[in-house]
Formats: sequence, C-alpha cells, structure tokens
Amino acid sequence: MEPRVITFSKNVFLPLTSVCRNRCGYCSFRTPVQDGCVMLPDEVEMILRRGKEFGCTEALFTFGEHPEEEPGFSMYLKKTGYDTILDYCEAMCKLSIRIGILPHTNAGILTYDEMKRLRKVNASMGLMLETTARIPAHNRSKGKAPEVRLAMMKDAGKLKIPFTTGLLLGIGETVTDREESLEAIRDIHRKYGHIQEIILQNFCPKDNTPMAAFRVPETEEICDTIRMARRILPAEIAIQIAPNLIDASRFIGCGVDDLGGVSPVTIDYVNPEHPWPAITELKNITGNATLRERLCIYPRFIRMGWYDPGLQPLINRLDQRITTGSREP
Repeated sequence: MEPRVITFSKNVFLPLTSVCRNRCGYCSFRTPVQDGCVMLPDEVEMILRRGKEFGCTEALFTFGEHPEEEPGFSMYLKKTGYDTILDYCEAMCKLSIRIGILPHTNAGILTYDEMKRLRKVNASMGLMLETTARIPAHNRSKGKAPEVRLAMMKDAGKLKIPFTTGLLLGIGETVTDREESLEAIRDIHRKYGHIQEIILQNFCPKDNTPMAAFRVPETEEICDTIRMARRILPAEIAIQIAPNLIDASRFIGCGVDDLGGVSPVTIDYVNPEHPWPAITELKNITGNATLRERLCIYPRFIRMGWYDPGLQPLINRLDQRITTGSREP
C-alpha cells in the first residue's frame, strides 16, 4: 500500500483591508473605518518580494466583504491610488504574478462578473460556506445568508474557477446542520466539478466579541465531522484542517488530506494569536504520511487547463519547481 500524501502550500497572507459590512458574532478581524484599515501598495510589494525569497507560491488576498458599504472607507482607499477595492485587488494580483507568486483571492461575496474579472489574475479563489443553518452569529451579516453564499459557489463553478470552501465548526450549528452543509457542497461539486478542497475550521473564541465565552468543539467532535465529510464528499475533494488553530496531528488519521496555506513570512491576520507552525514542523504533524508541497491550484485543474492562459507560464514554472524540488534563481 502506498503511503498517504498530506499536502500544503507555502503562502503569504495579504489582507488588503479589514473593513467589512458584516458583523459576525465571532469575528475580531473586522475593524472600524477610522482605524486605518488599508494595506498600501508598498507594503503589499514588500511582503510579496519577501515571500518570493522564502519560496512562497501562493499570495492569499483577502478583504472584508463589500467594504465600500461602510461610510468613509472610500477616503482611505484613495490612498492606494485606486477607486474601488476590486480595482486594487486586481492590480495587486497582477503585481503578484509579475513577482512570481500565484494569487488566490477570498473576498467574501462577489458577483458573477466580479469573479469573471478576477479569474484572469487568480489561479484559484474561495469562499467559506461556514454553515447552511441560520444562526444568531450571522444575524447582522447579510453576506452570510446561506442562499447568497451557495449562489456564489455555483457561479464560481459556471466560471470553472478552482475553488476552496468549508465549514466553521462550533458557531451555533448542529451536527445535522453540518451534514446538510456538506451535502450542499457535494451537490454543487457534482454539477460543476470545481471544488478542490474544503476547510473544516474549528471556532476559536475571540476576546471582546459576543461569542467570547462560547464552547469550543472538542477533538472527537471535529474528528467525527472529518469522517462525515470523507463519507459525503467525493474523494477528489481534499479535506483541510488549519495546523495553527488546532493540533492537526490528532486528525490525520480521521481523513485529513491537506494542511492548507502555511506562511514563513506573514501571520494569520484572522487568528493572529495562533502562529503558524514552521514548515519544518509539518513533517512531525503528518507522521508516517508523505508530506508534499502543492500550488494553490490543484494538479487536476492544471491538467484540465482551468485557468486563464496568461497564468500558464507561471503555473508551469512553479509546478515544475515544487515537483523537482528545485529553487528559482
């Protein structure tokens, strides 16, 4: 029997803004407009170039959902030299490609046309489903309505965008809700075939949030959810768990395939209190399994050509580099 393979990508995390229209009960990433809130182009370029030096292949671009809906945000955005957050994101994705790192954007709810535009400069994209249940934590977050998120996932499938989604475990959903969420992901993938991985992310309480005292999911509960996901989802969809949020070594045997993006350069801005493990520590997490680096676009989507032709030279170069274990000059 061949040893199991556990994958990961080496990335840089670039939150272009933390301003967001949503008010999720568990979130500490969102900041008020007056707190600054925009990562300027010089800082983006510095991080990208440092990421290139460390061999990173993925630039994870995030920003709060529809930040322009927050009064006063446009004034801060002008400091970047761009009129809209989408213009800014597209420009920074192009910069990332020129430097030699593949962009992956996760920016909350986007329209079909917005995703079509960003597809040209992204090797993959993502949106956490979180849950199909209607829960109190999302009462003030119109972008978290399940039907809105499912509709975007379907649009991504129509556009043939290699896609990441997932569940946030412990935010008020039931075991039945988790099963229904996984079945919804399965059904969308059966129609469009574009989902490359799902993240099963454990809820981590944040100080000074309405859910600061919420119960966290226990190990066996998470393991049961991983097994459920493996039973419901097609085998080609990888199951990912974040190694900075939980002891991932305890879940490899439950069916985890992937450890997600791990950065040697940037912090996890959504969970800054949880540092990434060093790349060299990942082998200890995977135990007897084979640890393998991957790109943010999975191999089968590379083979199928599910990317804009303008990305092909960089995808080919980085794919060859991680396959051969070589270093670019």
